[in-house]
Amino acid sequence: MKMGCWIVEIIVRCAQAGDKEKLISFLEKANLGTAGVEESIDYFLLLEDEKGQVQATLGIEPLGEHGLLRSLAVTPKTGENELLFIFEEMFKLAREKELKSLFLATNKHTSLSFFTVLGFEKEEKENLPQVLFNSDHVKHILN
Repeated sequence: MKMGCWIVEIIVRCAQAGDKEKLISFLEKANLGTAGVEESIDYFLLLEDEKGQVQATLGIEPLGEHGLLRSLAVTPKTGENELLFIFEEMFKLAREKELKSLFLATNKHTSLSFFTVLGFEKEEKENLPQVLFNSDHVKHILN
C-alpha cells in the first residue's frame, strides 16, 4: 500500500489596489457588505491557496486611532489554524497601522467564545469610544 501526504501552501498577504475585484467578489459571495472596501483596501488581508484563490479575508475599518474588524469571510476549506493565523496577521497589521485598539461587533453569539480565545472582551455599549458609532456596521449591530 502506498501512502501519500498532501502539503497545501497558504499565503496571507495585504490586499492591494489590484485585488479590489477579487476581494469584492469574495465578500459578495459571502453576502457581506462591500462599502468602503476600495477606500481601505490596504487594511484587508487575503488568505490564498497555492493557486491564488481566496480562501478567507479579514479587514479593518479604520476609525481614527481605533480599528473595527470587518468582513471576516471564509470558505468551507478554511481550517481553524488558518483562521487563527489570519487573525495573528491582522493584529500585526493593526500595530503597523499604529491603531491604539481593535474592536469587533457581532450579533452571532456562537462566535463569542472564539473571539474570547483571541483576547477580545465583551464591552458595554456606553464604554465604547464614540468614534465607533460612526460605523454603519456598528449602528446595524447595536440597533
